[in-house]
Amino acid sequence: MADIQSPLPGTFYHKPSPEEPPFKGTGDAVAVGDVIGLVEVMKTFIEVKSEIAGSFSGYSVDDASPVTAGQVLATLG
Repeated sequence: MADIQSPLPGTFYHKPSPEEPPFKGTGDAVAVGDVIGLVEVMKTFIEVKSEIAGSFSGYSVDDASPVTAGQVLATLG
């Protein structure tokens, strides 16, 4: 198992917009550089990208949840 952590504090989103599906679902392949979510800080959205390849195991925090820097956002198997 490998963790994807938040690069900074803010609000974490699983989806690019409320009408769209999440960036990744359980079992999806993840390549290096794939976007798995967004962190919003003061109305600016920062892409959270995977630094490793693997199989997406799931999000560790709920959509639209506040997060801290270094908090685990998702896991890869």
